[in-house]
Amino acid sequence: MIDTTRFILGVAISTGIGGLAYWRQSLNAGGWLGAIIVGTLTFGAGGWVWGMTLFAFFISSSLLSHYREEVKEQRAAEKFSKGGRRDLRQALANGGVGALLALLYGLLGEPLLLFAAFVGVMATVTADTWATESGVLSAQPPRLITTGRRVAPGTSGGITLLGTGAAAAGGGFIGLAILGFMIAGQVLSGQPVTVAWWVLPAALLGGLAGALFDSLLGATVQAMYRYPSGKETERPVGRDGTPNTFVRGWRWLDNDLVNLLSSLVGGLVAAIVAGLPA
Repeated sequence: MIDTTRFILGVAISTGIGGLAYWRQSLNAGGWLGAIIVGTLTFGAGGWVWGMTLFAFFISSSLLSHYREEVKEQRAAEKFSKGGRRDLRQALANGGVGALLALLYGLLGEPLLLFAAFVGVMATVTADTWATESGVLSAQPPRLITTGRRVAPGTSGGITLLGTGAAAAGGGFIGLAILGFMIAGQVLSGQPVTVAWWVLPAALLGGLAGALFDSLLGATVQAMYRYPSGKETERPVGRDGTPNTFVRGWRWLDNDLVNLLSSLVGGLVAAIVAGLPA
């Protein structure tokens, strides 16, 4: 059953957090709108645990994106499709699947399977973001996930030990956060405390699987372009407005769609883990 009061709280909280992120230049105006849409649906239809999980992802990822920002800008900014300020498409790509699951969860009587999928989706978007923000700082050059060939920092499909470790940490962080929110909710409502231990492996495995699938798509079928200088990039158009040359992949499969598809994989893995016999 969907609670109208939760929707009102969702609007207020997501507007406030989104406004703070806009002020700190983590979001542009479109990203702020996306945060409100995603936050309202997730908190309003899913509830306390769902909303707080979304905020845990958003806050942790925003803080990490500003860590050693100048170094990351120098090493790989030209390769990424967008800059540090997230826009509407990025907000919906990272949070839209979770928001849809929250809506279905509220409308269909709160089935566990949808909650498990949400765990994996949020673990994936967190793992992928942490891997991207940390991996580009690795002292060792990344290697292409398909062939092991060394590539430049920021190359789609390139992975590092640091980035992979950060992906696992991101998935584990979401698992621990969800468990903490669940226990806090039980304590505050006076319910007996029961610990859903399946959340931890579901988040860890789902997040890691989703992040690695993201890298696999980046190395194989994601749309990639080339600057006039010869460097490869996710950007179809350079910062100065000059069109880049399409070189490989599927033209329609940009980074936002890769993130969305990867989150679906993470959600599926988490749902499978949750359904395994205890």
